[in-house]
Amino acid sequence: MSNAFTVHLVTWCDGEPLLRAIREKVFIQEQQVPVELEWDGLDAGCEHVLALAASGNAIGCGRITPDGHIGRIAVLPEWRRQQVGSSILELLVDYARGRHYPKVELNAQVQAMPLYEKAGFHAEGEVFLDANIPHRKMLLLLKDRSPSSQ
Repeated sequence: MSNAFTVHLVTWCDGEPLLRAIREKVFIQEQQVPVELEWDGLDAGCEHVLALAASGNAIGCGRITPDGHIGRIAVLPEWRRQQVGSSILELLVDYARGRHYPKVELNAQVQAMPLYEKAGFHAEGEVFLDANIPHRKMLLLLKDRSPSSQ
């Protein structure tokens, strides 16, 4: 039996306490990302996705910057491998596509690259360290799906 959850677009203003709690647990506590790197001052200008369990508890999140950089995708440990991360990513990409972004990019933790590859992202460049965690830049070109472009 799979656990039911939903994903929603939210602003930082509306979702901050829940978004912050997930990122603190996953990035700061679990992955030891320094606080000053996690809270980069960009959140208020980003669109966010919040995943909620059927119980209403926050279980995952992600964000996209105005220039199309996807990041801060985090899923609580007990919800991993249940399509939560994929659903967050899909909603972020749909958001970008709906606003006619030509592409989206992200810096993937190397261990999470299969999630992004499955969604059509392609790796670029060499592996680099961010917060002492190996990452690789990944890119997805977006095609306009409007009827006039077909």
